[in-house]
Amino acid sequence: MLTAMSKGTTIKEALAAWEQKQGEKAAEAEEIKLICQIPSIEKMDASLSTLNNCKKLSLSTNAIEKITNLNGLKSLKILSLGRNNIKSFSGLEPVGDTLEELWISYNLIEKMKGIGVLKKLKVLFMSNNLVKDWSEVQKLSELPCLVDLNMVSNPLEEKHSVDNTWRPEIEKKLVKLKKLDGIPIVRQDEEEEG
Repeated sequence: MLTAMSKGTTIKEALAAWEQKQGEKAAEAEEIKLICQIPSIEKMDASLSTLNNCKKLSLSTNAIEKITNLNGLKSLKILSLGRNNIKSFSGLEPVGDTLEELWISYNLIEKMKGIGVLKKLKVLFMSNNLVKDWSEVQKLSELPCLVDLNMVSNPLEEKHSVDNTWRPEIEKKLVKLKKLDGIPIVRQDEEEEG
């Protein structure tokens, strides 16, 4: 836990250190990893807007509470925010037309509000969050391209895995899904065709 005295690493500082280590400009890079900074990154600040070419951005294992400042990331396809303190999907609007994978496991997300903006999202890894209502999972049906979902260790999954209703219920709600919690989904009609 950070003490009140310590100040988090800024994105600007983390990018400067990344550039020095990698020997290239962050603004030109397609993949940037700012994982597990010491001290942790606490805010996604405006320095992110310089990452015009970035296709994969990793900010996992930090202390980020809100998704912000994604405006300049016009090429972003993969966003890794696992192991942070994120409580909601708000802030993803600027990457709604490009983002294909969102890795946001080990956070504090209970509600799916705002997920519907991700029109190209194919992969959503959000294990170990706080989702506990089917109504929240239903919001994933707003994602036309979603094919791979991992929700292991959310209260809803844990509750319904015990009575084996989790997979059948998800398969009913999300008919385009091809993989759930790392296991391929085989549907009756696909079996008959094959």
